[in-house]
Amino acid sequence: MVMRPARKAIAIVVPPGAQSLDVSGPLDAFLEANRQSTNGAKYDVRLISTGVQRVVRAGGLSIVADTSIADDTKPIDTLLVAGTPDYAQAYSSDQLGAWLRRRTSKTRRYGSVCTGAFFLGAAGLLDGLHATTHWQHAAELAERFPAANVIPDQIYIQDGALYTSAGVTAGIDLALKLIEDDFGRDLALMVARRLVVFLKRPGGQSQFSAHLAAQVAEEGRIQAVQHWILDHLSLDLTLASLAKRAAMSVRNFTRVFQSETGITPADFVEMARVDAARRLLEDSEAPLQRVASRCGFSSPDTMRRAFLRRIGIGPSDYRERFRG
Repeated sequence: MVMRPARKAIAIVVPPGAQSLDVSGPLDAFLEANRQSTNGAKYDVRLISTGVQRVVRAGGLSIVADTSIADDTKPIDTLLVAGTPDYAQAYSSDQLGAWLRRRTSKTRRYGSVCTGAFFLGAAGLLDGLHATTHWQHAAELAERFPAANVIPDQIYIQDGALYTSAGVTAGIDLALKLIEDDFGRDLALMVARRLVVFLKRPGGQSQFSAHLAAQVAEEGRIQAVQHWILDHLSLDLTLASLAKRAAMSVRNFTRVFQSETGITPADFVEMARVDAARRLLEDSEAPLQRVASRCGFSSPDTMRRAFLRRIGIGPSDYRERFRG
């Protein structure tokens, strides 16, 4: 007799004012897994409101939840809490906190998308564990819940049964991680391709890219240097040469650059080179030596160390994972 994979119950908690994509992103990933599965692997996904009312406003949408915490009694395999700009409600939701503690004690795993982490924190479910959230709110999460070990700049983090992710689209990355854990990498890749998203970013990857950082700077000289860096990665991009291009002293250039972007010039250069190397590894069969040279790394080993710092895996493993 052939055993078919068990159906797994996914519950997504939708607080008032939820970020709509925090809900719909993971939801669509799980439903797409059902459509793409050929061996019986399935998810039963339901939305749960945090109050008696099942209609929840989420951005400009009205979401009709399947049930509420007041009457939901079905088993839950995986419980996720969606984020909301109004995450301060977590501090006054005693009923929700009690429900989360009770239900997560009987689930295989639980987690959050974006500021949903604040609801878990208020319920005491982050204590002693590593967690992340949207980069804009990471400092507040760490301040509010000092017993948690908040990692501010990762796409998602798993710590035992706890899974937390960064903001908005990172919820899709987290869902792909869960799909891969449940039913294998092939199904996760099929879902990612169907949704036309990046093929399952590693959890340790930074929430930022060099191109995003380049859009942050408003100071004209800094912005011009950033774009010049992106177009000349193979050159020797020393701090002195970059400061000279900006017509600034090294000290002033470093200060203004960091003030504008939140990172050092050296960090920006390394991020830009890793971004470029990632694209080459995904789209070409070029040897690592050539990739390193074209992206400005002095050697494949230097590139490997940068990859480990920035995304948690080496170039060879990255290519194997993302070229499928």
